[in-house]
Amino acid sequence: MGETPVVRLRDVTKSYGEGAAKTQVLRGVSFDIDKGELIALVGQSGSGKSTLLNIIGGLDRPDAGEVEVLGVDTLKASDSKLANMRNQKFGFVFQAFNLLDHLSVLENVTLPSAFSRTTKDINGRGREALRRVGLSDFAKRRPGELSGGQKQRVAIARALFGSPEILLCDEPTGNLDSETGKEVIDFFRELNAKDGVTLLIVTHERRISSVAQRVIAMRDGMLVETTDEALAAHAGPS
Repeated sequence: MGETPVVRLRDVTKSYGEGAAKTQVLRGVSFDIDKGELIALVGQSGSGKSTLLNIIGGLDRPDAGEVEVLGVDTLKASDSKLANMRNQKFGFVFQAFNLLDHLSVLENVTLPSAFSRTTKDINGRGREALRRVGLSDFAKRRPGELSGGQKQRVAIARALFGSPEILLCDEPTGNLDSETGKEVIDFFRELNAKDGVTLLIVTHERRISSVAQRVIAMRDGMLVETTDEALAAHAGPS
């Protein structure tokens, strides 16, 4: 038998609102993610991609179904258990860089340490994360002094600070120009190939889809295509 998937979803459903205002966002989603995969999750706005990402990352809980991440049944896990997993097992990268302007670049990168019991060599780990994204010389700068691409690299360094097993990215190139977006995509590919980090990337960016090992397409809260079919459907302008 093969290795146990790092993510296992079965018949996951999620709704928001009540009564006439109730909206079904996920409708029986099932799939696995294997360790070391780089997966692109594509689909129209409102198809449920970000909700699915949040459920996998323990930021939200489904209404029904099975969600197992890194061997943990997250539906049964306590809020504190999920918080620990988010801090120690996951890295999150969003379209908005979510950097704090009053902190230095290094302080932004090491911010997750404020929610961790581990305080060993915080600055050293932060500098190593910055080295990995090519920003070793930017530790003392403020976010306001950086370009968009540099800000996203700082956000990625912050996500890598805790040495996560899974990196969850929601439109990570959405606020970047074409060339800078390409640099970030190349970094994700290198991170996956050299370090074996598992990546799930929600994206409208065709170039991410083209470097992914698997492409999953969603429509109206359901998985509709995978890999070749999804790539073909995603071949139009981003």
